[in-house]
Parts: sequence; C-alpha cells; structure tokens
Amino acid sequence: MTVIVEVPEELSARVPVEQRGPGLERDAVRLLVSRGTEVSHHAFVELPGLLRAGDLLVVNTSPTLAAAVGGWVGHTRVVVHFSTRGDDGRWAVELRDPDGRGTTRARAGVRAPTEVRLVGGARLVLEEPLSARGERLWWARVPGDVLGVLREHGRAIRYAYTERDQPLSAYQTVFALPSPDGAGSAEMPSAGRPFTARMVAELVSRGVQFAPVTLHTGVASAEAHEPPYPERFVVPEASARLIGAVRAGGGRVIAVGTTAVRAVESAAGADGVVRSRAGWTDLVVTPERGVRVVDGLLTGLHEPEASHLLMLEAVAGRAAIGRGYEEALRGRYLWHEFGDVHLVLAE
Repeated sequence: MTVIVEVPEELSARVPVEQRGPGLERDAVRLLVSRGTEVSHHAFVELPGLLRAGDLLVVNTSPTLAAAVGGWVGHTRVVVHFSTRGDDGRWAVELRDPDGRGTTRARAGVRAPTEVRLVGGARLVLEEPLSARGERLWWARVPGDVLGVLREHGRAIRYAYTERDQPLSAYQTVFALPSPDGAGSAEMPSAGRPFTARMVAELVSRGVQFAPVTLHTGVASAEAHEPPYPERFVVPEASARLIGAVRAGGGRVIAVGTTAVRAVESAAGADGVVRSRAGWTDLVVTPERGVRVVDGLLTGLHEPEASHLLMLEAVAGRAAIGRGYEEALRGRYLWHEFGDVHLVLAE
C-alpha cells in the first residue's frame, strides 16, 4: 500500500515560477530534502551545496513535443494527445474532449474503428487499444508526417490545474536535445525544469558530474494514475561507463526524474551493472523490485494515486516518503510540472 495524502487544489502550480514575480528564474522553486525520515527545507538554488564532489546526476535529454492537436470525430470537437510512435509506424494516442476552459477531460466510450480529422487536414483511424489494461490509449494509423503535423498545428499538453497555454519553450528543460529521428516526450520530463545553465556550471565546478540518458515519456493523463506504459529509451555507452565508475568510486548516483530512474534501472543487469541499452522498456519500479543503481532521486511532487510514488518508496522506503509528503503539505509546497521539487536520498 502506498502513501495516502490529500492535495488541496490551491497547491497546484498553475503557471511556471518565472511568471509568478519579477526577476524570478526557473530555479526559484523550493526544494524539500528527505534523508530517510529526516526532512529539511531549502531553495532549489541551494542544491549544489547539498550534493558532494563525486556525485553523479543522471539526466533525461528527451525534448518535449507539441503533442496536443485539435480535431473532429464527425461534427464533435476532440483533442488528440499523441503519446508514442510504435515500431510499425502507428501512434499511441488518447482522445479527449475540450472542457470549455482551454483544457480537456477524459473521453468516454471510445471505440474502434474511429476516424478523427485533424486540424490541417490529416486523418487518423483508431485501430485497437494499446493495452488490455484499459481503453484510454489506442493504436492509431496516421498516414503522412505526424511530426510535421505536431510542429505546425500542435501545442503542449496541459491539464485543468494549469492557468493557460504556455509556449513549448516553457516545457523544455536545459538538458533537452533534438532526437535524430525527431522523436520526443509527450509530456515534459519535468524534474529537470528548475535547472539553469548557471546551476549546471556551478555543479560541474563543485565536482558533480552528469550522465545523459534518453527516455521519451508517453501521455500520463492526469485522471488515470496508471502504471507507465512501455517507452523508448537509450542509455549510451559513455553514460553506462560513467555510472559504473562513480559507483566504484563511492559516489552517489542520483536520478533527475522518474524517467531517468526508469531508463537507468532498465539498463541494469541483475548484477547491478549498467550497460549500454536502447529500445523499449516496460519496467515498473516498485518497492518489491527495488532499485539496483540509483542512490537518490530528484523529482516533483506526485499525486497520491500516482504509480511514481511506488518508485520513490523503492528508493527511500514508505516511512521516508510518507514523512516527506506530510512536510510538503505542511509547508505548502506546490505540485505538478511547474511546482516545487523533492530530493529523496536513500539512508
């Protein structure tokens, strides 16, 4: 059983921090630190002083796509969230209904085959559910250049807890790199958002290293709280070797985001050694499975039903996460992708 908390609506971060006041930058969020059940409160700009020379941050370089595109089913307006491109050229998509406030809500009663006319004239046809788990995500056949459609007509996916649409740049982290095939994440790998170039330079100057990995995140859907679906990932040879060297030298491997945990743990063998890997991962990190590589995790604050909490418990234990979330609520920390962050360190 995972941590149970109730998050008041007013603790949702409705706009990026840099829009909350003059002179603020992305790193002007708060940082909660959990070391076992010991909790301390910080500003994110204090992070370099909380890490040690020899520590390694594993960061996700996946860029965020403009993955939401308007369309019609018959005469009914819908919004399509493009999640993941399959090996056969189809796309996993979610159909959603406009909610009249500029965002969307889950669409019920979706069936195959359903044809959707997209803004710009492209069409897609739903063919089958992505998983026997449910009928939220569907494999769809989309003739033509989907990434071109997203670039021309797409916008960043956002949910009702946010105040307004933001430019796609608001959803890119400082670590984002263009993928050779144009692929990216449907939703931002948001734990990396508070980092600035200045912060990265300071960390490097203090002896903290970075290991880039890539995991293209699919659509999470705010209402669903499902375990993550299979996602594409790459752990490069250089990063695998660096992780091994840091562990051998007694440094800590700290993942920036649950996506980085999923990638690096997917590349770890039963012996705990990380090797270069690329492909799909269906790994779900739970307390029962445990972690083989990471000693800590920097992440946002997750909804109480979210499967990500199981990953946090795998890193630090249920008591530590429960205590951290009690303090986050008491301290009025902000939730979601534009909110505050939580550094979870194993004891």
